[in-house]
Amino acid sequence: MTDKLPVNVTVVIPTRNEEAAIVDTIRSVPNDDWCENLDFLIIDGNSTDRTRELAESEGATVYLESRKGYGRAYKTGFSMAKGEVIVTMDADCTYPGEEVPKLVKKLIDEDLLWITCDRLKKSEEGSMSGMHSFGNWVLSFTAKILYWYGINDSQSGMWVFRKSIFDDVRVRPKHDGMPLSQEFKIRARRYLGKKKTVEVSVPYRERVGEAEINTWGDGLLNLRFLFTHRLGLTRSITPWGPQDPKL
Repeated sequence: MTDKLPVNVTVVIPTRNEEAAIVDTIRSVPNDDWCENLDFLIIDGNSTDRTRELAESEGATVYLESRKGYGRAYKTGFSMAKGEVIVTMDADCTYPGEEVPKLVKKLIDEDLLWITCDRLKKSEEGSMSGMHSFGNWVLSFTAKILYWYGINDSQSGMWVFRKSIFDDVRVRPKHDGMPLSQEFKIRARRYLGKKKTVEVSVPYRERVGEAEINTWGDGLLNLRFLFTHRLGLTRSITPWGPQDPKL
C-alpha cells in the first residue's frame, strides 16, 4: 500500500485477563503511516492481571468497563471510538492484524459501509476445537435459515466499518452478551443493504492465553437469541456509551 488512506481508524479490542497476547495483538496491526491516524481503544472487563498496564505501554487508550458482557464492551467501544472507521479484533492473536490495512482500503475503495470477516474457510490447524467448529456450524446454519442473509460465519468478531452507520439507530446492536456478534451482522445486512456490506475470508489462528468463554452457556444463549430476535423480542439491555446512551 503506497498511498496513505485519508481516514482515521480506531481498533476496538475488548479484554479480560489477556496479558499473554495483548501486546502482540496490538503490534500485529501495521502502524507504518498507512492511514491518517491509527489508534487503539481497549475496553477492559476488570482484568486482574497486567492487561491494562501492557496495553497502555503500547500507546493504547484503556477504558475500564465495570458492566459485564462482550456486547456491553463493544457498545461502549463503538460510542467512544474517535475514528471514522472502526476495526474490531479479539485480544488473543486469533485474528490477522496484518490484514487490517487491506480491509480498510477495500472499505474505502469500494465505497462499502461494513465488512465482516469469515474465519471458517481459512482457519488454521488447532485454531478451533471440534466442539467449537460444530457449534459455529450449527449457529451459522441456523442464522442462514432464519435470516437468509448470506453470511457464512455468524460468530466472527472481526469487523471493519464506518462509524457513521450508527447514525441509523436500527443498525445499533442491543445485546450485552455474546449474541451481539450475530445481531450486528443481521442488522447490518438488513438495514445497510447487501451492496454496501460484504464478508471477506481471513486466516484464523490458535489462541494465545486462556479462554474465558462458556462454550455451552454462550452457545445456547446465541442459539436462543437467533429465534427470539427473529420473533422481534430483542430488547436493549443497557444503553450505548459509558454513560450517555447517545453516540
